[in-house]
Amino acid sequence: MNVLIIEDEKPAARRLARLLSEKGLEVATMLHSVEESVDWFQRNQHPDLIFLDIQLSDGLSFEIFDLIEVNSAIIFTTAYDEYALQAFKLNSIDYLLKPIDSEELEQALEQYRNLNQPQKKISLDFDDIKKLLVDPLEREYKKRFTARVGQHIKIINAEEIECFYSENKGTYAYTTEGRNYLLDMTLEQLENELEPEMFFRVSRKFYVNVNHIKDIISYTNSRLKIVLKRFGEQEIIVSRERVRDFKLWLE
Repeated sequence: MNVLIIEDEKPAARRLARLLSEKGLEVATMLHSVEESVDWFQRNQHPDLIFLDIQLSDGLSFEIFDLIEVNSAIIFTTAYDEYALQAFKLNSIDYLLKPIDSEELEQALEQYRNLNQPQKKISLDFDDIKKLLVDPLEREYKKRFTARVGQHIKIINAEEIECFYSENKGTYAYTTEGRNYLLDMTLEQLENELEPEMFFRVSRKFYVNVNHIKDIISYTNSRLKIVLKRFGEQEIIVSRERVRDFKLWLE
């Protein structure tokens, strides 16, 4: 099976290639933009299966099909589940929500293997899907958070937060001032609010800000210990299952 990945986030592309390799599939090529993909399709035999991100560095990946007739099967990769349910099932094999789960990837591959019909030309209504995607693709992540301090409301800029952490059923933001602030939300709720290039969830308890990492130290059981510039109330340990993705994120 010839597999192609089109994904503008290189760490995400490498992670998907690794997951596929663990399942015995080798990725022939990884492409990162509409322009690069169009050029590649013009020069090469089209693959059996494409893992296709929706938003690329230079536009929506659907623009590829405005210029090139592609008959490969497609598994979409997307962070926008509500839109995937409405649109991406039409002629694709499946869709995968980021971060991609190994078991869900296996299910999508099994669905591809079980196809009883030949591959078909892509016939998605790209204009309708583009309209669906406009708002989430242009949305901005939270730049400010608020916390109640007595009778006052404290405004905290995201770049001033060294880490978010959970403790005693509460979620706290620790700032460059050396202060903790209790937030009215959980770490799970923060997941879709934080700028992914700035914050990474290193464990069930911690999100860290890359701009405030002072040191990274090898730790027991193939884990990593993170030292922030000011936070010292607890050890911050990158859980073993997140170490590889954390290293990719740092790149």
